[in-house]
Amino acid sequence: MIECPDGKSNVTNEEAKLILGRSKTVAVVGISHKADRDSHRVAKYLKDHGYRIIPVNPKYRDVLGEKCYPDLKAVPEHIDVVDIFRNVEMIPGIVDEAVAVGADAVWMQRGLLHEKAAQRARSAGLVVVMDECMMETHIRLNGGCRPNSSA
Repeated sequence: MIECPDGKSNVTNEEAKLILGRSKTVAVVGISHKADRDSHRVAKYLKDHGYRIIPVNPKYRDVLGEKCYPDLKAVPEHIDVVDIFRNVEMIPGIVDEAVAVGADAVWMQRGLLHEKAAQRARSAGLVVVMDECMMETHIRLNGGCRPNSSA
């Protein structure tokens, strides 16, 4: 289990590094099969860097060669991080599912913030990252170069 201090609007670089270092399985909620979409590029990057990707989108059967699930409740294994690529109004329901399935962390991609949902997640023991790209954070913390994308 990942442990970071509660009550913050976001995590520090050290805490983000801890999340990325300890996490192995990332459920990408709202993933697209379209290669030019941020959700697809970020998931591909994470998969290429050793993370187990679990696509979550009821529209698809598989994405990036992985079985796609309609929601988090349908995922038959433990989820370390729920990486959210949905509209902000969908976040409370996704956070509720993340809590229900026992995920360790919720990561809201760049542009996504929802303090009430974040507080619910923290109260349930999940670590929360908001308004940050998981791929860009991984690149920044590992000294890599940013790929040509807007993700």
